[in-house]
Amino acid sequence: MKFDVVVLTDHRYVNPEKRTPYVENVLLEDRLVVEALQEQGMKVVRKSWDDPNFDWSNTKFALFRTTWDYFDRFEEFSAWFEATSKQTQFINSKKLIDWNIDKHYLLDLSEAGITIPKTHFVEKGTLITLEQAFDDAVKNFGFKNDMFVLKPCVSGAARHTYKIHKKDIVEYESLFQELIAREAMMLQEFQENIVTEGEISMMLFNGEFTHAVLKIAKPGDFRVQDDFGGSVHEYTPSEAQIDFAKRVVHAAPELPVYARVDFFKDNNGNWALAELEIFEPELWFRRNPDASKTLAMAVAKI
Repeated sequence: MKFDVVVLTDHRYVNPEKRTPYVENVLLEDRLVVEALQEQGMKVVRKSWDDPNFDWSNTKFALFRTTWDYFDRFEEFSAWFEATSKQTQFINSKKLIDWNIDKHYLLDLSEAGITIPKTHFVEKGTLITLEQAFDDAVKNFGFKNDMFVLKPCVSGAARHTYKIHKKDIVEYESLFQELIAREAMMLQEFQENIVTEGEISMMLFNGEFTHAVLKIAKPGDFRVQDDFGGSVHEYTPSEAQIDFAKRVVHAAPELPVYARVDFFKDNNGNWALAELEIFEPELWFRRNPDASKTLAMAVAKI
């Protein structure tokens, strides 16, 4: 059977036995997208990206939604992605996803005039201690305090993300050496306002804003992800914030069909980009179901 669109998830969410509130949200949002695409007259099916029995040449488009195991299986996923891109068209495009899947893209956006956190990249296999890397970050970027965040360049759900004080660096040295041997890492200046004010997520489709949420970390933590107890709140952004998000998506190599722009007020009081998510972002359709219809209409126009 031929399909117009395959909505991509991961195997945990195909027929889950345990229906936690988290899983229920995944299923609800994917259902909203499937139904919106069907309302546009498309033949739609939902599949795990690693489904061994599906012929990917039998779909016109493959739409990334909840493939949230990719970073734990990155080599396997990358091989599948490369092979499947020869059989069908991805939304967003393969070119865009290849660019966005690695956080080195922040450098491109910075060069395009988008404010980002002070960030020091340490490439895979670099022979350096964590203390030396921090000293280089301070020298090159002038970190304002002795607290920084260590995270991978390819990641999600705050995987291997640590808040570290300069005095505690030695405690993380062995972990850092294990990580840098396997993947590129980044050190970012710790942003006080993420803890005190939270992080704004804005959803845009073909560059147009639809809705936003405010993510707040639980007391005592700095990670806003709900995996770590963060909470999500309704949010009405200002025109200046909407303009910032639009500038971000228009600075990408091509305009994404869908995107989530995460940003915050940095230590200098400026709006700064945390992440531009154009691969498999959570888009909080459950808080604005009409946005799933906006996405479907954008797909229908491709």
